[in-house]
Amino acid sequence: MALLKRALFLALIGYLGVAALLTSLQRYIIFPAPSDATLAAVNWQAIAGHDRFFIETADGEKLSAWYAPPKTGKPVFLFFHGNGGRLELMSQRWQYILDQGYGIFTLSYRGYPGSTGSPSEEGLIADAQAGWKWLSQKHTSQEIVIHGMSLGSGVATALARDVKAKALVLEAPFSALVDVADHQYPWLPTRLLTKDPFLSRERIAQVNMPVFIAHGTQDRVIPFHLGEKLFKHAVEPKSLVQIDGGGHNTLVRDGLYSHIWDFLDRLPAN
Repeated sequence: MALLKRALFLALIGYLGVAALLTSLQRYIIFPAPSDATLAAVNWQAIAGHDRFFIETADGEKLSAWYAPPKTGKPVFLFFHGNGGRLELMSQRWQYILDQGYGIFTLSYRGYPGSTGSPSEEGLIADAQAGWKWLSQKHTSQEIVIHGMSLGSGVATALARDVKAKALVLEAPFSALVDVADHQYPWLPTRLLTKDPFLSRERIAQVNMPVFIAHGTQDRVIPFHLGEKLFKHAVEPKSLVQIDGGGHNTLVRDGLYSHIWDFLDRLPAN
């Protein structure tokens, strides 16, 4: 009996230690921003032919940003990246958009390469608001498509709740970041420990624009059922595209943009 008590005590200590470690490191896990040093050779040209510039947030941070204008009469995508960042590696994505005559505005979140500050849910939402403010000085709301990928889906949904745009496009989204944590760490009380819950399932019910969601069935990072859960909370008009065999980072390769073009073409004219 004494040995059993000792074993249970050691197991409890180990559990609490792991829980405490993950809690203390959670923002490094959620926001694993690549360092400036890893991008030294990129010369800060996320979108070929378009130079980096800076925008300022309401709380005084400076964000790296890029803008490629659309052709006359075409909308512009306000794009929010995933937690790995690496905008300079998305040349295929940018080319798909530009080839269709659409524009692009994207930024590097606070704490990510080229931008000041430290990332958090509140901070990334402030970054999105700064991006919207800058872009809406050049385009009407009905000329802007808000697009968020992975972590960026939480950022995009939070912004879309508070503004009116042409559409909201969500790629490999979660219903809430805390739901992803529940899935990945079912043995932890993640709802109590998560600092940045990103409750998109609550926010999307207040989004007043057409919603498009695309999710791969083989997504090992954010399971498909969490995209379905988010879709159920969205209000009409809405569209869900299931990409069979698609992974978390393969949807562009797997035909994402053909689905987006079809969705946008079905929207009523401004």
